[in-house]
Amino acid sequence: MIEAQGLVKTFGSLRAVDGVGFTVRKGELYGLLGPNGAGKTTTMSMLAGLLAPDEGQIRFDGVDLAARPLEVKRGLGVVPQEPALYETLSARENLRFWGGLYGLSGRDLAAAVDHVLDLVGLSDRAAEPIRGYSGGMKRRLNLALGLVHRPHAVLMDEPTVGIDPQARLKILEAVKGVAAAGTTVIYTTHYLEEAEDLCDRIAIMDHGKILEMGTVDELVDRRFHERAVRFDTIEGLDDARLAAMPGVTSTAREDGETVLYTRDVPGTIGAVLEASEELKAEPGNLAVRRATLEDVFLALTGRTLRD
Repeated sequence: MIEAQGLVKTFGSLRAVDGVGFTVRKGELYGLLGPNGAGKTTTMSMLAGLLAPDEGQIRFDGVDLAARPLEVKRGLGVVPQEPALYETLSARENLRFWGGLYGLSGRDLAAAVDHVLDLVGLSDRAAEPIRGYSGGMKRRLNLALGLVHRPHAVLMDEPTVGIDPQARLKILEAVKGVAAAGTTVIYTTHYLEEAEDLCDRIAIMDHGKILEMGTVDELVDRRFHERAVRFDTIEGLDDARLAAMPGVTSTAREDGETVLYTRDVPGTIGAVLEASEELKAEPGNLAVRRATLEDVFLALTGRTLRD
């Protein structure tokens, strides 16, 4: 459904996107992850036709975006980071306006508006001016605007950023419903658990390049054959000693925690306890788990997703 080949975008001396390419199948929910400055939003802007790539090509269902932009955009939905709403209009009026821009009218427009209002859970507040909406409600309406014309593909750029858990859950349920109905979705997020829960496949970007892509299981299996032993970081327990512990293949530190990737869980835990006793400290929150998407992301980028 979506093909991007060799995309390059430069701003002055900054090469924001550097040879990005991927293919998204029809009906697939595809995650695009990366820390701030990785090139995600620039890539999404090129896919939306808002920025022209310096190099490369984008096709939607075989149609070249650069050659036939209006044909592509008729079947494309965009959910931007910043809500594109008219505050003095009601939710229904906003949706009727945007639906009309896509050529909907009469009963078709009314049915489309009712459908997306129900999808995002705003039917009972549809007549109110949105200046009185909460941030979460505005985010839900922003999602509805990108879906009102029932696009074949939709680009969602961090649709849940900065909202309360209840509104976030509503949006995630709506996104799942859209993908289940056969719409192709490219989804960026700052929440790794969202990507793990939602996405069929994921691409991880940094410094303008795609570093890895695949399902969550594929990404984890490529990077880790070990278990992760996690505990609160202990002052004085340095990287050299951690790396020398039995079975340890690599180490990481994040948000006040130490993570040891090991092929010998009992041996590693024993060494951690022994070192803790020597340093007269407790390895708080000691736990063992399988490696996750978060571990893959940290290994690839050296940063957490929020950095």
